[in-house]
Formats: sequence, C-alpha cells, structure tokens
Amino acid sequence: MTSVVLLGKPEREIPKLPYEIVYTNTRDMEICSMEIEPILPGKEIPAASESAENLCCWRYGMEIDVLEYMYVKYARVWIPDPEEVWKSAELLKDYKPGDKVLQLRLEEGKDLEYSLDPKTKELPPLRNPDILVGENDLTALSYLHEPAVLHNLKVRFIDSKLIYTYCGIVLVAINPYEQLPIYGEDIINAYSGQNMGDMDPHIFAVAEEAYKQMARDERNQSIIVSGESGAGKTVSAKYAMRYFATVSGSASEANVEEKVLASNPIMESIGNAKTTRNDNSSRFGKYIEIGFDKRYRIIGANMRTYLLEKSRVVFQAEEERNYHIFYQLCASAALPEFKTLRLGSANYFHYTKQGGSPVIDGVDDAKEMVNTRQACTLLGISDSYQMGIFRILAGILHLGNVEFASRDSDSCTVPTKHEPLIIFCDLMGVEYEEMAHWLCHRKLATATETYIKPISKLHAINARDALAKHIYANLFNWIVDHVNKALHATVKQHSFIGVLDIYGFETFEINSFEQFCINYANEKLQQQFNMHVFKLEQEEYMKEQIPWTLIDFYDNQPCINLIEAKMGILDLLDEECKMPKGSDDSWAQKLYNTHLNKCALFEKPRLSNKAFIIKHFADKVEYQCEGFLEKNKDTVYEEQIKVLKSSKFKLLPELFQDEEKVLSPTSATPSGRVPLSRMPIKPAKARPGQASKEHKKTVGHQFRNSLHLLMETLNATTPHYVRCIKPNDFKFPFTFDEKRAVQQLRACGVLETIRISAAGFPSRWTYQEFFSRYRVLMKQRDVLGDRKQTCKNVLEKLIQDKDKYQFGKTKIFFRAGQVAYLEKIRADKLRAACIRIQKTIRGWLMRKKYVRMRKAAITIQRHVRGYQARCYAKFLRRTRAAITIQKFQRMYVVRKRYQCMRDATIALQALLRGYMVRNKYQMMLREHKSVVIQKHVRGWLARRRYGRTLRAIVYLQCCYRRMMAKRELKKLKIEARSVERYKKLHIGLENKIMQLQRKIDEQNKEYKSLLEKMSSLEITYSTETEKLRSDVERLRMSEEEAKNATNRVISLQEEIAKLRRELHQTQSEKKSIEEWADKYKHETEQLVSELKEQNSLLEREKEEHRRIHDQAREITESMEKKLVEETKQLELDLNDERLRYQNLLNEFSRLEERYDDLKDEMNLMVSIPKPGHKRTDSTHSSNESEYTFSSEITEAEDLPLRMEEPSEKKAPLDMSLFLKLQKRVSELEQEKQSLQDELDRKEEQALRAKAKEEERPPIRGAELEYESLKRQELESENKKLKNELNELQKALTETRAPEVTAPGAPAYRVLLDQLTSVSEELEVRKEEVLILRSQLVSQKEAIQPKEDKNTMTDATILLEDVQKMKDKGEIAQAYIGLKETNRLLESQLQSQKKSHENELESLRGEIQSLKEENNRQQQLLAQNLQLPPEARIEASLQHEITRLTNENLFFEELYADDPKKYQLYRISLYKRMIDLMEQLEKQDKTVRKLKKQLKVFAKKIGELEVGQMENISPGQIIDEPIRPVNIPRKEKDFQGMLEYKKEDEQKLVKNLILELKPRGVAVNLIPGLPAYILFMCVRHADYLNDDQKVRSLLTSTINGIKKVLKKRGDDFETVSFWLSNTCRFLHCLKQYSGEEGFMKHNTPRQNEHCLTNFDLAEYRQVLSDLAIQIYQQLVRVLENILQPMIVSGMLEHETIQGVSGVKPTGLRKRTSSIADEGTYTLDSIIRQLNSFHSVMCQHGMDPELIKQVVKQMFYIIGAVTLNNLLLRKDMCSWSKGMQIRYNVSQLEEWLRDKNLMNSGAKETLEPLIQAAQLLQVKKKTDEDAEAICSMCNALTTAQIVKVLNLYTPVNEFEERVLVSFIRTIQVRLRDRKDSPQLLMDAKHIFPVTFPFNPSSLALETIQIPASLGLGFISRV
Repeated sequence: MTSVVLLGKPEREIPKLPYEIVYTNTRDMEICSMEIEPILPGKEIPAASESAENLCCWRYGMEIDVLEYMYVKYARVWIPDPEEVWKSAELLKDYKPGDKVLQLRLEEGKDLEYSLDPKTKELPPLRNPDILVGENDLTALSYLHEPAVLHNLKVRFIDSKLIYTYCGIVLVAINPYEQLPIYGEDIINAYSGQNMGDMDPHIFAVAEEAYKQMARDERNQSIIVSGESGAGKTVSAKYAMRYFATVSGSASEANVEEKVLASNPIMESIGNAKTTRNDNSSRFGKYIEIGFDKRYRIIGANMRTYLLEKSRVVFQAEEERNYHIFYQLCASAALPEFKTLRLGSANYFHYTKQGGSPVIDGVDDAKEMVNTRQACTLLGISDSYQMGIFRILAGILHLGNVEFASRDSDSCTVPTKHEPLIIFCDLMGVEYEEMAHWLCHRKLATATETYIKPISKLHAINARDALAKHIYANLFNWIVDHVNKALHATVKQHSFIGVLDIYGFETFEINSFEQFCINYANEKLQQQFNMHVFKLEQEEYMKEQIPWTLIDFYDNQPCINLIEAKMGILDLLDEECKMPKGSDDSWAQKLYNTHLNKCALFEKPRLSNKAFIIKHFADKVEYQCEGFLEKNKDTVYEEQIKVLKSSKFKLLPELFQDEEKVLSPTSATPSGRVPLSRMPIKPAKARPGQASKEHKKTVGHQFRNSLHLLMETLNATTPHYVRCIKPNDFKFPFTFDEKRAVQQLRACGVLETIRISAAGFPSRWTYQEFFSRYRVLMKQRDVLGDRKQTCKNVLEKLIQDKDKYQFGKTKIFFRAGQVAYLEKIRADKLRAACIRIQKTIRGWLMRKKYVRMRKAAITIQRHVRGYQARCYAKFLRRTRAAITIQKFQRMYVVRKRYQCMRDATIALQALLRGYMVRNKYQMMLREHKSVVIQKHVRGWLARRRYGRTLRAIVYLQCCYRRMMAKRELKKLKIEARSVERYKKLHIGLENKIMQLQRKIDEQNKEYKSLLEKMSSLEITYSTETEKLRSDVERLRMSEEEAKNATNRVISLQEEIAKLRRELHQTQSEKKSIEEWADKYKHETEQLVSELKEQNSLLEREKEEHRRIHDQAREITESMEKKLVEETKQLELDLNDERLRYQNLLNEFSRLEERYDDLKDEMNLMVSIPKPGHKRTDSTHSSNESEYTFSSEITEAEDLPLRMEEPSEKKAPLDMSLFLKLQKRVSELEQEKQSLQDELDRKEEQALRAKAKEEERPPIRGAELEYESLKRQELESENKKLKNELNELQKALTETRAPEVTAPGAPAYRVLLDQLTSVSEELEVRKEEVLILRSQLVSQKEAIQPKEDKNTMTDATILLEDVQKMKDKGEIAQAYIGLKETNRLLESQLQSQKKSHENELESLRGEIQSLKEENNRQQQLLAQNLQLPPEARIEASLQHEITRLTNENLFFEELYADDPKKYQLYRISLYKRMIDLMEQLEKQDKTVRKLKKQLKVFAKKIGELEVGQMENISPGQIIDEPIRPVNIPRKEKDFQGMLEYKKEDEQKLVKNLILELKPRGVAVNLIPGLPAYILFMCVRHADYLNDDQKVRSLLTSTINGIKKVLKKRGDDFETVSFWLSNTCRFLHCLKQYSGEEGFMKHNTPRQNEHCLTNFDLAEYRQVLSDLAIQIYQQLVRVLENILQPMIVSGMLEHETIQGVSGVKPTGLRKRTSSIADEGTYTLDSIIRQLNSFHSVMCQHGMDPELIKQVVKQMFYIIGAVTLNNLLLRKDMCSWSKGMQIRYNVSQLEEWLRDKNLMNSGAKETLEPLIQAAQLLQVKKKTDEDAEAICSMCNALTTAQIVKVLNLYTPVNEFEERVLVSFIRTIQVRLRDRKDSPQLLMDAKHIFPVTFPFNPSSLALETIQIPASLGLGFISRV
C-alpha cells in the first residue's frame, strides 16, 4: 500500500543530474575533459516502485532516460550476487540506450556480461566514490540505496572497527561479539554536553540527545532498542541507563543504575533462555522508565514487561532450553538448603530435557545461581521469600513429571500415590487428593446446575501444562513487582526517559502465535517510526519555510488493520476461541473466507490449508495455524486455581490474591500496575462473577491492550531509535555476514528510512557551510556581503532546475544526487587548478633545466676552445723546437770534427809530456809511501796506549758509580714515600732513554761516516790500480822499443807486488772494521730491545692503572645512575602519594560541603516557626572548623579547653568518616616521611661512596663526626634552655603577684645575675677563641713553607740523580730499583692504611671519652649553677684551666717520641677551638633572644604595676594635678604587629575576608595584603602569649575563607585571590616561624619579627590542605570556563582559512566549524589565558604556582582536544592535522611570551602534537610504520590505531589508510606496555606543591588603607 502526503506543487524538469565517475588508471584524463549535456525539460519522471526489495532509479534521484550519461566506461556499479548479496564491478564499455547487456569487470579481475531485465530495463545502482565510503551517517552518501548502505556498514565494521552508524534519526548498532574500550566513564564525559552530530555515532550520543531534549523541551523521552535475539539490545539498553546515571548524578539514597543492574541476574534467570540463535535470549520485552526530579537527577525507575514466552515453560524445541532458573536449581540441588526441594538432574525433569541441550558451553549454572541469590538479597527479597520462590519453581518441575493413565477415551486418572504429584503437593502445601481430582476433572456450570466432568488424557496434560505456565507467569509477575518496589522513589517524579528493549521482526521456518504477536508489535512500532520521521520532516520544513513536496512512502496501516481491526485476524481468533468446538482448521477457513482475494496483504500457501501469509513491512511471513487457539486461550481451570489459593504456603496465595484487579495479566503488564498515571482509564462497573471470568481473557486481547498502552506512552514522548544488527550467527568477533545483515536491515526499517530520505531533500547545508565548501566555484565578483544572496546567485548558475533545491531561512535543501553533482563540479575545478599549478611548476622546472643546459653548453664551448688554443700553441712550440734541434745538430757535427783534430794534436803532446811527468811521479810516489807507513805505525802505537788508559779509567768510574748508586738507592729507600717521587723517577728514566737514543743516533752517524771514508779509499785504490795496469800495458808495448829499459821494468814489477801486499793488508783492515761495526750494531739493537721491553712493561702498568681507574669510574657512574633512577622512582612514588592525599582532601572537602548543606537544611527545618511558640536551636556549633579539630586533637594540654567549649553535634557517620580520613591523612604523612627518609638515606649513601673514592685523610671524617656530635649536643642544650625559659615564662605569667615579678624581686634579680654571668663568660670565651685562632693561623703558616721547601729540595735532587745516569747498565739498574721501590711503596701504603684505621679507632674511642668528659662537665656545670654567680664563674674558670692543663700534659707525654702526631693533635685542638667559638656565637644569639624575652616580661610586669595603680581609690588620684604629656611616635619603632580587641575578631573577618572585593585590592593595594594583615594580627597574639586568641583567629580565618569560596566559588578572580593570599599567609607562618631552614633569606630585622611563643606547624599543615582545596577549586573553575572554548577553538575553527573543507553531511548535522558570530576561536582561548595570567599576577600569586596552574590548563586543553579528535571521524584528516599544529604553535608562542616554557605545559600537549603529526605523515610503507612507532611515543597503541582507523580524506586527492598498514602498526606495537584506555583523563589534576617563597617586604612598613574598614585595629 502506498500513501501520498501532499506537501506542495511538484515540478518535473531536471536539467542536470549528479555525475560521479571513479577513475582507476591514466585514461582518467580523457574523461576529465568530457562535458555533460543538460537534460531537456518536458520529460516525465517515472512513478516510484512499490517493492521494498527492488531498486528503482527514482529512489536514487535519477531519471531512466538520462542514466545513459552516468553509465560510461570505468564507472563502478553494484550487481546482485547470491553469496555476497551485492558485488562491485566496473564498466568496460559505455552503456547505450537499447543495450541488453553490460560489459563488466569484477574486482577480482573476472570479466562478466550482465543482462538487463527485458521488462523493467533497470540498470544496476552506481557506487559511491571512495571519499564518501565509511561516513558516519548513511544519509550523507551521494547514492542512497541498499548496496551503498551495506558496503558502508561493512567498511566501518570490518576495517575501522566502528560498530555504530547513523541512518538519519536511527542509530544502527552492530554487535561486535567482543569487549570494546568505548564505554568507560571517560567516554561518557566526552559525550556529555555535546551535540549529537558533533561526535562519532554512539549509544551515548543518543542517550545525551534524549537527556538534553528532556531538560530543554520539558518533554518525556523514549529510547526504542530493537533487533533480533543476540543483536545486543539488552547491552545497549544497559549502557544507555549507565549514561543517565553518570551524567545526571543520581540521588545518594538510591543508585538506580546499580539496582537495575542488580535486577539483571534475576530477570535473566527467570526471563532468558537458550535458543538456536542466542545462548542468553530474552524471551520477553521490557520498558524501563527512569524517573527524574526537577533538577534532572535520577530518583527512581519502573519496569514493564511484555509477552513473556510462557510456552517455553512446558515445551522447548531441539537444541533449546527452558528458562535458566530451572537449570540453576538443578545444578544447586546438592546444597543443604535445597534438600527439601527433592531436585535432581535436569535430564530427570520433563520440562527441562525436551531440548536435549541442558548445558551451555562456558556457563556454570551453579555459579549463576549464587549470583541470582545475591541479586535477590540486594533488592530486598528476604531469604524466606527466596526459598518460597525456589519451592514454587521446584514444584513446577515436579508438576511436569506428573503422568496420567487413561480409563477410556473421555476420562483419565493419576496413578495411586504418584511420587511427582506427592512432592508437588508437599511443596505447594495443598491436599494430594484434591489436586489429583481436579487435574483429571473439570466443573461445568449451567444456568440451573453445576456438575463435574472427567477429561481425557490429552486434555489433562494440556491442563497440567496450562497450570504450570500460569503459576510461572504469576511468579514472574510477582518478582517484577518486587523489583519495581525496590526501584521506586518517594520523591515526586518530574519527567522520565523510557528505554524500550523489545524484540525485533522475526521470521523462522515454523512461525507460530509468538512470532505473530512480535511482528504485530513491530508493525505498530514501524508505523510510529514513520509518523515520527514525517513529523520531523514537517517541523524542519515549517521551520525553514520550505514549500512541501510530494513524498511517496509505504504505509503499513492496512497491515495493522488486517490484524487488529474489526473482523481482523485477532477478532476471528477470539471468536473461534469462544466457540465450543473451535479448532485451528476452522479458524484458518474463516481467515480464507474473510481475507483471501479481498486483502492484498493476505495470502494462502499453495500446498497448505493450515497456514496463512501476511505481507509485513519487512517481508512476507508464513504462519502455521496449529496451536494458535490453545496459546490464545491459555486455559486454566478455576478449580485448580482455588486449590492453590487454599494452600498453607503463604507465598502461593499471594501470587493470586490480586489477580482480579490486574488490568492486563502476565503477557501484558506483569508488574501489575497501570503503566501511566497521566492516562486515565475509566474502570468498569463491578458485576457479579466478573472476577471469576477475568482470567479467561485471551492472550491476543491482552497483548493488544498492552501494546496500545505502550504506543500511547511512546506517542506522548519524543522517541529515539536504536536498531541492533547481528553480524553473524556464529558469534565470531568482527565477522560480517552480508545475507544476515541485509535481512535485518530490511526488517528493522533502515532501508525504508533511506528511501524516504532520498525522496525528499536529504542533503541540507547552512549558508555558511555551503559558502565555505563551494567558494572555489565562485568568482570574486559573485561574493557579496550577504552570504545567503551569494549562495542563491551561485546555485542559480550551477543548477538550472529550481526544483532540485530549496532555500530555507538558515539552510539550503538539496534533492538526492545534487550534492554529488556539486562535488563533481568542485572536483573538476580543483583538478583544473591542480593542472594549472602543475603546468606552471613544470614550466618553471623546464626553464630551470634550460638555463642549466645553456650554462653547461657555454662551459663546454669554453673548454673546447681552450683545448684548440692549447693545441695550436703546442704546434708552435714543436716548430720552434725542431729549428733549435737542427741548429744544435749542425753545430755538433762541426764541433765533433774540430774535436777530433784537436784530440789528435793533444795526444801527441800528451805522450811526450807523460813520459817526462812519469819519471817525476815515480820519485814522488816513493816518498809518499814511506810517509804512509810511518803514519800507520805511529797511530797503532798511540791507539794501544790509549786503550789501556781508557779501560783503567772506565773501571775506576764503574767502581765509584756503583758505590754512589748504592748510596743513592739507600737514600731512595728511606726518602721515597710518595707517588709523586715515583712519577719523577719515571720522568728521569724517560730523559735517560732519550739521551741513550740520541747517543745511538750519534754513533750511527759516526759509523756511516767511517763507511763513507772506507768507500772513498776503495774508489781511490781502484783508480790507482787501473792507472797502474794501463802503465804496465804501455810498458809492455814499449819493451821492444826500449830494450835498454829492462831494469826499470823489473823494478816496476817489484813495486806492483808491494802494492798488492798493501792492498791485501788494506782489505784485512776493512774486514776487521766491518766486524767491529756489526758487533757494535748488534749491541746497540740489543740495548734498544731491552729499552723497548722496559717501555712496554711501563705501558702495561700504565694501562693497568688506567683500567682500574676506568672500572672505578664505571662503578661510580653505575652507582650514580642507579641513585638517579631510585631518586626518580621515589619522586614518582611521592607524587603518587601526594596525588592520593590531595584526592582525599578533595573528597573530604566534598563531604564537608555536603555535611554543611545537610546541616543547613536541618537548621532550616528546625527553624520553621510552629503555631504557639518558638524555640531556638540548641545545637548551635562554634566557628571552629574540622581542620582545627584534627590539628588539635593530639595536644594533651588543650583537652580541658576543648572540653569546656561547646561541642558540635555531628552525625555518627560523618564523624567516623572524618576520623577515618584523619587516620588516612596521618598514614599518608608517615609514608611521606618514610619516603623522604629513604631518599635522604640514598643521598647519604651516594655521598659516602663519593667520599670513599676521594682519598681524604680518615682523621677528617672523625673530626666531622665529632663536630656533628657536638652540634647535636649543643642543639639539645639549646632545646633544654628553651624549655627552661618556657617554664620560667609560664611561672611568670601564672604568678601575677607584683611582689614576685617586680624589678626588685628576688626572682627577677637572680635571673638578671644569671644573664650577666653568662654574658661575661661568653666575652671571656670569645677572647680565648680569638687568641687560639691567631695561633692556629701562625702555626699553619710556619708548617706550610717547610713542607714546600722539603718537597722542592727532594725533587731537585732526584732530577739531578736521574740525569746523571746515562749508561745503559745504569738505566737497567735504575729500572729494577724503581720496581723494588714501587713494591716497597705499596707495602708501606698498606701499612699506613692499617695505621690510619687504627688511628681512626683510637679517635673514636677518644670521642667516646670526650662524650663522657662532656657529661661530667655538664654535671659540674649543673653543680656550679647552684653556687652564687661570683663563685660560679671562678669555679668554672678554675675547672677549665685544670682540665686544659691536664690534657696538654697528657698529650705531651703521649706524643713525646713522635712530634708529627703531636703536631696533628695541636691542629685538631685548634679546630676544636674554632668550633667552640662558632658554638659560642650561637649561644650569644640565644642569649640575645633571651634578653628580648626578658624585655617582654619587663613590659608585662609594668602592665601589672599599672593595673595595681588602677586599683588605687579615686580619692588618691584627685589630689594630683593632671599634666598632659605629648609622646612622639616614631615610625621606626613599629614592630610589624597589629592589635585588635577580642570582640572585634568577627568584624575583622567580615571586613577583611567575607566582604572584601578582590578586584579593588588587586588593583590598588599591594599583593597579599590580607595575608600580611592577618599574620600581623597573629604576631600580636603571639606577642601577648594568648593561645586562645591565636587559635580563635586562625580558626575564624580558615572558616571565613571557606565561606567566601562556598559563596563565590565559581568566580575565578575570587578563587585566585584567596589562593594567593592563603599561600602568602602560609609562607609568612613559615618565614617567621623561627626555624633556621626558613630564616636563611630573612633580613636581621625580619628575624626579629619571628614568632616567640607558639609553634604553628600544625596550623601550617591545615593551611596547606586548605590551599590544596582552593587550588583544586581553581582548576575546576578554569576548566568550566575553558571547556566550551576548547573544541570549537582548537578543532572546529579554521585558524588557517581555506585549508580544510567541509564534507557533505547527512541528517545529523555537525556543529558548524566556520567562525560565526558568537562561536569560540583560538583567539578566544588565548584571550582567556591572558585574562587568567593577568589576574593571577595581579593577585601576587607565586610564580611556581602560576606555572603549575598553566600546566594544568594546557593539560586540559590537550586532553579535551585529543579526546574529541579520537571520537570525531570528520576531524581526522590531513588538513585538520595542519590546523591543530598551527594552533599548538600559537599556544607555545603564548608560553614564550609569558616566560613559561619551563613550566612543563608544553610537555602536556605532546600527545596532541603527535596525533596531529600522525594525521600528516605518510601511511603506506613499512618505513612509514617504523617512523610512526618511534614518533608517537606519547600516544597509546589504542589511540594510534583509533586515529588511523578514523583517518578520513576530505578531498579526492587524499588516500585512505589501508587495513594492512594498520595491522602492521598493531604488530609493531604489540610489545609496548601502555594503558588500554582510549581517552585521556581530562579530569586529572596534577599534585600541587607550594615551594617556600619568602617575602622581602618589611612588616613594619605596611600601611592599612582606610578603604578596608579596619579602623578598629592599630599598629604596634
């Protein structure tokens, strides 16, 4: 059936259509240039198809005759598939009109011919572009059809792991069958307060929308959760209720969520069962109303149930079970308390064994029974009632085992003493005979008489089963009623939100009465859904003033009429039930006769006469008529009910007592109450017999009534829809079965929603969003100041057909497909711009390449031309060279000829001259030889003589040097004691080695010179030999010519022989010289090798020393590193403990505020005037705070004072909680102290290790220990003196008698005398110490030069000795001696170490003796104090002189033999004297302090004297004249105190705290002025020693600050002001406490202002806790201020205009990211930060505290931004990452401007920075994955994967992240140990610390302005 809603005039012309082409390869560029021909007007639009399954073209907003332009080559379409339902394919060929097949290619590469339907000629639906895949809202898709919806859901579910998706107003939830971390409290906080379209789809978003609409519209809401069994309906409803309980702040007396959750085990055990599709299927529907008060807090709840499947109690199909409670009872049968129930195995009972599957895998029924019993106890069902319930359930099981025996065809009987019936009667408390009788008989009443009739066995079994079902239904009803009582609240309900968890559309192989009722209910709900959708559309059109158009939609009212109208299926069923012999067959025939062929929605199966078919909105369903009548009658015999009512078992009659009053029995509203009190129903008049017939109403009639009530409730509320989808039947996690999903999508109406959306104007844009998205399509002249007019002008140009869009007041409405067309135009424009950019860039690159090539060509030309020039120059040079060669050749020939002639002439001359010269030469040669022989003989004799002399001298030198070396060695053994000498020996040895090396070099040089001489001699000899040979030849040649010279030849021969002998002798000498040289060389090499060995030994020793040093350094570094790590761990532990402590303080302050509120309410209730008299509140509490009580409860001396004060009556619970918190705080303080002690101990160990490494004399450690002991003793003495002084003060204050405290009194004189003697003794000690110090300095100066002189002398002697050793043997001996010396030194060092240890032990013993001596001296001092002052001083001096004399004599005798030890003793004595002097100076300070206190006492005594003068009678004063005295007042005499009267304390608190305006103080006065004023008042109370006044003032101050913060706690300026002043007050208490640690930075004048009488350390702790509470309140205030700005300013606002575009959105419009007027921007955040910073600086807040506040603010900004980024798919894009990084850089710039970069605020933004970088980096390869893993170390694995899953391209040019890449990231990060939590804790507050910050302001200079109204206080 199709209904038409007339909404305006239709216009039928479509000039243009959406055009979407997905390009897959390089051929895309060809298609880019294609133009789309506009469609001519005048063509008719085909009517819409009425089939819900078939996809018509008009559904997609397209015309049949223009589809040919969409189906072009490379376009992607969806085609039907039997396995995957729809498959994607690509067109290989353009479609032309008339084609019967399409050429397609599937994604797996297979080609296919797709045949078109010859009748309809429908084309397959087009596929959406990839950029739109995975959208949050299905209505945002360009093409709205079934395959697009299915594919979008699959991509989100499988690839992105997103289980929620919007479909218009419906939330589609797919069951993941896996626990997901998306339901924590952090997720709830993230969705709280957000618009529904701003965040990703979630059940929390639907719940938030319902909660906001309830609060905004003052209208009740409903959340309708539907779906198949196992789709997750119950879980979704549970999460919705959890959200309400969290965000609404449920009342403390009834946490509804916990109670509802506690009811779940009960309701699941009695209402859930195992089916073939679900192991825990709910077999009933429920509607839970969650009630809220006027402040929209949960106050209660109520549950209504629908259509309990009672037939399951007596029958279960194969592989199914009965209700869980029966199997839980059987599993617990062995328990002692269940023995009386006589239970057994589930296979024993007929009602639990029919399904054949009594056990569920992974479920322990015994444990579930324990959970059920615990839940009953929590809901107030007592143990007796629980056992009663179990008795009834056990009775039902035993009743099912009752059997019947047939007597005949019309009667039956129960076997005698049938055990199951006996057990049933015993458990139910009824008579066996009576129950056995009425099980086999029934009573028939006629008009005249009543008689009893037996029934057949079949009827008896049916009656037994009906009785069991009736008992179970009433028990179910009773339990639900008790659950409602537990959830009911006493406060009046203002509004409610209902959560409907109801079954979805069901169709099985065999469908019976239950499926008929379920589908009937879904028909009603679908009708209500359709009406609501059109209502929303109507409201939207009316709001935007859009003319209405025709929308065709499927109306299921005919189907509803078929079921429930007059003569409908239910009426005929009820009529047949009333017939005496009615049957299912006769009813079926009536249905055929009435509706067959008359109603199009009713059909008859072809092969069956006992079934009928109904065309529901989702699908056709065939129902089997068998069993309809029996289930509709639900017959229960009245006599059996009467037997049960007469039971002795109390609970059983209670189940049936209100049966007559029930409006709708079990199957309708089992709670037994009218669901809506605001819907009046007129009660029928009571008639006789009405009660007895009430239970005979049919089930169909009851269900119809309850369904009408439900629809009335839903129509009176605003509905919200959740459709749960079951992705597969095997419960596999994240597995998507397309067939099952499509069945459920069709059944739940999601596809119908899509069709309706496509029929109207599904796409809606605001003018600003449209302008921002499509600004690229406008020219500059088209942009006007009016955005609306600009959009109108542009749209008129882009889309000619005005029917395709409509202009509303704030939005533009588009038909389906028009946004896709605009997106295509935009993409083309961007593509053209990209091409233009590419063209320009490529041109620039080519020009750059051309310039580079031109430059290279010029360079090549230059080099070539140069080469040619060089070749020409080379040719010229060669020509010139040739000419030169010819010249010299010709010259050579001429010269050679000349030389030949000249040589001949010279040869003739030479022969003649030679003969003459040879004669002369022979004579000269003889003379020369004789001289040579003489020279060699004389030289040999001289060398022999020199050798003997040299050997003798060397021997004498060796003996002498050996003697000197022995002396030197002995001397070295005596004197060599230090490592420095060892080093100097090394230095000398190195010098010796260098000298020896130099000597070797010189000898080598001499050897080389000798070799050169010998070679020259050989050369001369060879030349002479050659000459002689030539002469001999000449002589032989001239022998014939000169025969007469024969004698001369003989002589010449003799001379030759002689020369040969000389030559032989020369060769032998040369050989001896060579042998000597080789020997010398060998000895030299041996010496060098020995030296090298010695050097290597030295190097090895040096390396060993270096290795030992490196080991020591590594050990030291490891210890330091370990110490640093332990220190860091301790700091982390300390921060954790501090955070826990501050959280406890926060919880305590919250409880304190709650206690105050309750107390105020009680006071208000008590103070209500009653008629007749008034009474005052006797429980008035004092102003003391709980902090004062906690800080003073440990003081024993203050107990009487507190006992006298009026006690505050508190509730016992609050006091116990307060004591627990106090105990916890003390434990935390102890743990903190232990951690601090451990840290100190670790530091001491590190310092001790460093001290061991440094070689310090052990005596210094002993002296330090002694000094520390002395310091401790002096501190203890000072404490004793303080205690004595306090006792004296107490005595003086308690004894007010003037005769005791007067200046002339004995006590006063004794005290002055004691101080005088102490000061005199102090002066004497000072003089002695000065004398000793001067002596010590002179002694040091005398010792130092001697040591320096001895050291220099020894070094000089050693250096000279080393330089003397120049021989090889001396060096070897020196090395051996050096080794011996080293061993000796090591042994001596060991012995010295032992001696030092012994000395250390002796010094420790000496310290012990000195302690004993000190104790003795203290005893003597105590004795001396009892003497008079003069005798005391004399005795102490005499004793000191005696002691020093004895000590000096003792040590002189002890160290008489060892002057060095005596010298060390003297030095230690001088040091002790210096320490004593320092201690005396400290005592001097103490004396001055005592003098000041004496002045205070004197002033008090003077005041007492004045008081005595006031007691003189007035008559004595009248006689004396009054003289006015003018006392001048000097500013310098002010003591920095403020005096006020006790009664002005409340006025002081009122003017200074309660009524003070922070802005005036911050602008006009000094920062922290109230703190200074309060401290000066405290100082004056301390000066007066008035503890009551101090306590009262501090308590009033703390309470006043609390009141101000409670009153104006949401004002940042007020909270900041009092945080600053509280910290300043705390610092003042520390600075002037008198503790040395806080007095380091004080001036002497400030030290005089320290507190003298009271230690306010406990109040400092109280103020510190108060400051922590104020800081936490400050953080909450600034968080509330920043929270609305963060998302808008950091994420949504486009700081860089034009970077991020707005994608098309669906019905759930997100908040506009464009900066409209009134929206927050980044500048708003920075202005707010500037405001916070300036306010804190004006208030004088500590800089360190400001840094902590800024760090907390930046953490909130980063956490909130990141959390929203992780929950918003539309924000995860590349352009948004750029925006975030720019915004973060602006925040960092703000930190730099404020000098806050070292505050740690930037580090808190690191997760956000890394998330932005993750959006921008490449996400393709393994290298990218590695880079991401190393970069994102501040993000958890869940956050990284979530960002990658959510990454969404904004434009077509971006690419999606592949699933394989995400899996790679997960594999790489699986070993990372981080938190599984997805979101950051935005509520986390860092632990705050308050570093001590002393003030340089002098208290006496502070002026009190008159504007504060503190004229009643005066400066002192």
